[in-house]
Amino acid sequence: MTEIQVYETATQMKVLFIGGTGNISSASSRLAVEKGMELYVLNRGNSKVTIKGANSIIGDITKLETLTELQGHEWDVVVNWIAFTPEDIERDLELFTGKTKQYIFISSASCYQTPLSYPVITESTPVCNNLWDYSHNKILCEQRLQKAYSEDRFPMTIVRPSLTYDTVIPVAIGGFDKYNIVDRIKKGKEIIIHGDGTSLWTVTHADDFAKGFVGLFGLTQAVGHPFHITSDEVLSWNMIYKILADAIGREANIVHIASDFICKIAPSFTGTLLADKAESVLFDNTKIKTFVSGFKATIPFAEGIKRTLSWLEENPEKQNIDVETEAEMESVLKAYHGLG
Repeated sequence: MTEIQVYETATQMKVLFIGGTGNISSASSRLAVEKGMELYVLNRGNSKVTIKGANSIIGDITKLETLTELQGHEWDVVVNWIAFTPEDIERDLELFTGKTKQYIFISSASCYQTPLSYPVITESTPVCNNLWDYSHNKILCEQRLQKAYSEDRFPMTIVRPSLTYDTVIPVAIGGFDKYNIVDRIKKGKEIIIHGDGTSLWTVTHADDFAKGFVGLFGLTQAVGHPFHITSDEVLSWNMIYKILADAIGREANIVHIASDFICKIAPSFTGTLLADKAESVLFDNTKIKTFVSGFKATIPFAEGIKRTLSWLEENPEKQNIDVETEAEMESVLKAYHGLG
């Protein structure tokens, strides 16, 4: 007897997203509905994002007393977009053992070996990152799920996104859910690129990620396996920032500063730099392409970032210029120029 039923059509699947309205997850929510899945989205009801065609369940996954509506459901697929600690996994094991045919944990590609002993990452690359609590906790979550699968056949699948964007700016300093980098480029202010900018990275649009991700739903052979899902486009950080500046219509005023120096002056950048983006990384997507037939990322960064910037222009309330981040960047620049 197989661990998961193999579905003939997506319309047979009943799917729960814990989260589902964020930067990465919204695209997957929309695609799941488009494919005819019966999608339920569990969140606290604070998000202004509405997934047309999805069923809403209001509740807080961290407060079991708010989850009474879940008790009457069984699921074909459960995806937790907002699990970060082993305690979150223990709770989900209690909630969904015997209640779902597949549980998908959203981990992170930052879990992979840091520093890398070999720059091409496959799913067999060791997971070992003690430089960033975020990554270390994700690894502990993975280990707990592997144990649950090995000992109890809990039907888990692990997915490790890398730097994935839709409504955020995918750069190392001054971006993501902050608008600082765009504001500084528009005003001609200095922006920081870590190192000499020649290290390689991959950024992935959430619409591309969704194609591989939703393709794993109900896939019997995916149970027990980890996957990363990224674009195959490889860019240097210099090119990432240049493409961003070109999309803004300005020339970037770039200052290259060593990652070690940046983190010494502004330790808050240690996780995103030394534990993640400071060295070249190349992702081998053979596995997801093998399991999800026809998967291919088709949105180049030059196109995707224009979509993001247009969305931000249409939603000025999302143009968050973070005062603390701005002060940290200025302190790094001041120290670098010998003005401190």
